[in-house]
Amino acid sequence: MSLIAFNKPFNVLTQFTDAAGRATLANYIAQRNVYPVGRLDRDSEGLVLLTDDGRLKQRLSDPRFKVPKTYWAQVEGEPTQAALNLLRRGVTLSDGPTRPALVRRIAGPRLWPRDPPIRFRKSIPTSWIELVITEGRNRQVRRMTAAVGYPTLRLVRVAIGPYRLDGLLPGESREVDSTLVESAHDLEAQRRGGGDHRTRRKVSDGRRGG
Repeated sequence: MSLIAFNKPFNVLTQFTDAAGRATLANYIAQRNVYPVGRLDRDSEGLVLLTDDGRLKQRLSDPRFKVPKTYWAQVEGEPTQAALNLLRRGVTLSDGPTRPALVRRIAGPRLWPRDPPIRFRKSIPTSWIELVITEGRNRQVRRMTAAVGYPTLRLVRVAIGPYRLDGLLPGESREVDSTLVESAHDLEAQRRGGGDHRTRRKVSDGRRGG
């Protein structure tokens, strides 16, 4: 079983082929028997996981498992506390209400330069927020911030469940421990009061990775 963490650059498609000749995963990932876990929009950057195991792919991507995905969003303007609270409660989009998100203001993170740079209006400041969601709708984070009045200018996914970028530069990848997601699931089940221990797959250790 393989699980690969990849830092997807801006303007790269989360697929291996494209009839229009645009940049894809094939430009960066040599292994061809792996498939992306979910999607990351072409104009977004950051963590993409790839695996050759269908069960693991479903475990990480199916919304019913509520695997958290963490994003850093540079938005136009400075969100008010009221706007952040709306995101925390969940906002109604064209395809229905979102689940509540974990949201907080953060200082501008130290990131690689984006090529090309974002376009912004000099008269309007920008700021950064961190959002943690457990869904994967089309362009969800961008639609959420726009719904409360603060369009996203740059979006970077920094974590999926227990896996983080942790120093990966754009275009870089590395193998990570595929058992971490089961370990995290077991810990969450214990925190919530249990679950059926008979159906849980045992893991060999608690090493961190990703």
